[in-house]
Amino acid sequence: MADINYTSLSKAMSKALRHRPERLGITLAPDGSIEVVTLVEALNRRGGWPRRITEDDIMHVVEHGSKVRFAVEAGRIRARYGHSLPRTIAYRSAEPPSILYHGTSEDAAAHIATDGLLPMGRQYVHLSTDVETAVQVGSRHGGRVVLLRVDATRALSDGVDFYRGNDTTWLCDYLPPEYLTRIETS
Repeated sequence: MADINYTSLSKAMSKALRHRPERLGITLAPDGSIEVVTLVEALNRRGGWPRRITEDDIMHVVEHGSKVRFAVEAGRIRARYGHSLPRTIAYRSAEPPSILYHGTSEDAAAHIATDGLLPMGRQYVHLSTDVETAVQVGSRHGGRVVLLRVDATRALSDGVDFYRGNDTTWLCDYLPPEYLTRIETS
């Protein structure tokens, strides 16, 4: 019998926990979590797997995924960031690193310089702790990547709330342009 393709399982988990829980017939708590056992049951009802999904399979994705996308606590699982659900997932405010980064396209950078960073199709603005991640994210837009440096310390002291997504991703509701500096990249 073939084993589970963990990349496919991770994508199914992301769709359920970040974007379309109703497709699996599940309802997320206000913090975006659901019992692991409930997610396992829903994934197995959906079918299409070479064998039944187990809690160990879910934990394998959580612990060995290329990105830290999911968190498990007290038998409940949630996506850490990237939600496009119609309702906002609640996070607790936290103190971010003093400097964060955001990678974007040249076209978007022109709007950001005027309007600041907006969540666009997501619930939160996504920021990176390092240049490499920000450039990688910005390259998804195609063309030349524009790198923005975020003065998170000043923004925090001025009342901007930040939320921890994972070790390399921070979130905020909105970031005004005065906290952003364009960094020239080669």
